[in-house]
Amino acid sequence: MDAKKSSVKLVVAGLLLGLFMASLDQTIVSTAMTTIIKKLGGFESFIWVYSAYMIAMVVSTPIFGKLSDMYGRKRFFLLGLSLFLIGSILCGTATNMDQLIIYRAIQGIGGGALMPIVFTIIFDLFPAEKRGKMMGLFGAVFGLSSVFGPILGGTITDNISWRWIFYINVPIGILSIIFILRGYHESKITKKQVIDWLGAILLTAAILCLMFGLELGGTDGWAWGSAKTISLFVGAGVLLVLFLLAERVAKDPIIKLSLFKTRLFTGSMGVSALYGGVMMASATYIPIFIQGVFHKTATQTSTVLTPMMLGVVISAQLGGRIGIKFRYRDVMIVSALTLILGSYLLGYVMDPTTSQFTIGVFMVIVGLGMGVSFSLLNISTLNAVPPQHKGSASSLITFFRTIGSALGITVFGTLQKHDFQEGIKQIPNIPAEMAEKIKGGQALLDPEVQAKMHLPPELVNSLLAKLSDSILFIFQWSIILPIIALVFIFLMGRARMETAKPGSQGAPGKQGKQGEGGKPEPSFH
Repeated sequence: MDAKKSSVKLVVAGLLLGLFMASLDQTIVSTAMTTIIKKLGGFESFIWVYSAYMIAMVVSTPIFGKLSDMYGRKRFFLLGLSLFLIGSILCGTATNMDQLIIYRAIQGIGGGALMPIVFTIIFDLFPAEKRGKMMGLFGAVFGLSSVFGPILGGTITDNISWRWIFYINVPIGILSIIFILRGYHESKITKKQVIDWLGAILLTAAILCLMFGLELGGTDGWAWGSAKTISLFVGAGVLLVLFLLAERVAKDPIIKLSLFKTRLFTGSMGVSALYGGVMMASATYIPIFIQGVFHKTATQTSTVLTPMMLGVVISAQLGGRIGIKFRYRDVMIVSALTLILGSYLLGYVMDPTTSQFTIGVFMVIVGLGMGVSFSLLNISTLNAVPPQHKGSASSLITFFRTIGSALGITVFGTLQKHDFQEGIKQIPNIPAEMAEKIKGGQALLDPEVQAKMHLPPELVNSLLAKLSDSILFIFQWSIILPIIALVFIFLMGRARMETAKPGSQGAPGKQGKQGEGGKPEPSFH
């Protein structure tokens, strides 16, 4: 019995390390980017260091999720870890921005395998009455690492080297591989499988068109109304329709469309996407607001998200634990109302005179509303689908959250830039060419930019005031997302997790000795 527990602990440790590493790398680069640009150049393309990782992850996530259903979790988790480590090592050796972008894409492909498979293995591994606690733990790690990234990135860059924000993944990843190899033993799958190649190609092409449209739209040469940008979105729409048609006739589709007939599943996906948008708005614009209002440097503001991080960790743990005692809908209603309150405080109560302590309290409330989703939505999603589709279903939670984040940051970024540009028109005698150069205003936070543009201090203060106003404008709009999320939450219905009764045998929503659907549990030695 002790040996069995020891092996389970090894697997959990390996999964925790893998999840921490993959989610950390979504944000760890942010505070190091100024240093990276100075060392490698490539200012005009640095945004693709973020975008390459996110696009690659979004593309690969549903594909790896489906492959893990077909051929087993372990091999694709280890493949994802290996690709992630190779990408990390290559990122650390990059000598120019183009190389770094390519290597980040390799990292992203590996990350697309890690995050969804982690939650699926946990669901396979533990009986129903223990899943809430474990999902809470893993949800907390996911939320913690996502917000902790900028802090760690700034610390490593300032004290060691920017290259170590990537090299640090190597010991973490190697430990994860060792733990999984030693502890996790799956039953071999001998059934002949058919890969839906057409669906995979169409889905990949549709996502690439959408993500490139979101990333390039509004940049130089890619105006939102230009033929090039519109063609990307039209192409994404056409390819998506073709993908849906292909999935209806595929023998073993990448995404089983019938899953969306389940209200619980559809509701969980909708909430995941909308919460992703709120999370990106908060994590992106709160540090910028504090930089502008309190005149902090990027490194000094790397810790400003800590209050939100604490709220996320606490509520992710609570969400997993109470998710097995109450209806998913009821728990998520409390979550959404808390998030609405936090968004209201940021958008309608916070202003440039608000103390940093008070802003921290507002961020805790946002984190408390947000964190529940990291654990509870995985529980509700995996309970809504049969065992053979759990990998695919788990991948779709990550997929929709990431798509929601990308859409959110694009829409909010456009709104913020427009409001800022309208605001600076009220400043007398400001040259039109200067307004175009500073675009959304974030460049004003860099003292070197201020010096190069020869801006007098009083003008800088006026511009930063307009920047803070435009960010408050974003938070006023962000409250719409958790309000819409309430619609999807009510769609989740009266479903709840039912813990196993003595002698029960894997009934839907329950867990017997054989596992769900009579499928053998993984063995541990």
